[in-house]
Amino acid sequence: MELEHINAADAHNLHSGYSQAVAVSGHKRSLYVSGQIPVRQDGTVPDSFTEQAEQAWANVEAQLRAAGMGLGNIVRHTTYLSDRRYRADNSAVRRKVLQDFQPALTVIIAGIFDEAWLLEIEAVAAE
Repeated sequence: MELEHINAADAHNLHSGYSQAVAVSGHKRSLYVSGQIPVRQDGTVPDSFTEQAEQAWANVEAQLRAAGMGLGNIVRHTTYLSDRRYRADNSAVRRKVLQDFQPALTVIIAGIFDEAWLLEIEAVAAE
């Protein structure tokens, strides 16, 4: 599989650790990961936003692993935040988890299904 990270020179470039577009070629399989919530395997929800974000990413990674993939297979992800005040913390956790890897992304401020959850993350991956 080959990923081409695209950032058009004639469009906005608020580069913040992600690609404006990602072209995927030579892949044999795609995976669509449903929104992963910040709930631990024992059913508990962490208190802080950072812990919740780390848990949601751990759950995304678990689904990828179950499909024989990893974080490097993500071509796009969407994060739903319960409040825009979590923007900076969300970006910090994403950068910590993905490091230099920069898939396409969207962040949406939305009502989340359970009021205890401060975010939800869905992903599209390919190999």
